[in-house]
Amino acid sequence: MKKITRAFFTLALGGMLFTGCNQPAGDNAETTESSAPEQDVSKGQSMVAASEGETPNILQVALGSPDHTTLVAAVQAAELEDVLVNAGPFTVFAPTNAAFDALPPGTVEDLVKPENKATLANIIKYHAAPGKYTGANIKGVMMIGQATGDKVVVEEKDGATYVNGAKILGTVEASNGVVHVIDGVLLPPAKN
Repeated sequence: MKKITRAFFTLALGGMLFTGCNQPAGDNAETTESSAPEQDVSKGQSMVAASEGETPNILQVALGSPDHTTLVAAVQAAELEDVLVNAGPFTVFAPTNAAFDALPPGTVEDLVKPENKATLANIIKYHAAPGKYTGANIKGVMMIGQATGDKVVVEEKDGATYVNGAKILGTVEASNGVVHVIDGVLLPPAKN
């Protein structure tokens, strides 16, 4: 991975939207309530919903997928939601719930504990790369630098694309990059 990943590691600054109420002049002024849903501004940009017709960002893609609820829970436990809404572009290799289920029993439950937050964050970051890598620019066998500073091997074989042996099942374009749905969880190499 390129040494410069500050865009990935910095949190997006949360924007606050203020809605004003128009009050007619006079003694009989009534307060108008906003019909917009209340947003938790303490969560920053990750809580901003996509407008109708707008391409969702990477986090919104994951939040909208019933096959990625475990990944979303892990991202939330690692407090990386705002990172996934940054401008990017990013490439995220997103394991399905079934991929997490294939891990040894208790692994996910152990990783989402507060005392394992740094380990979990490292695993999540190993699934993301600065830049946008799609079928158009993935050829043969190549190494892609991840947000952890480690590399994954992406290769085409038998008409399919694999990342560290996990098969890419599908691809979803996002406003800030691309999400490749994969059938395995990527584990970063052990550091000495």
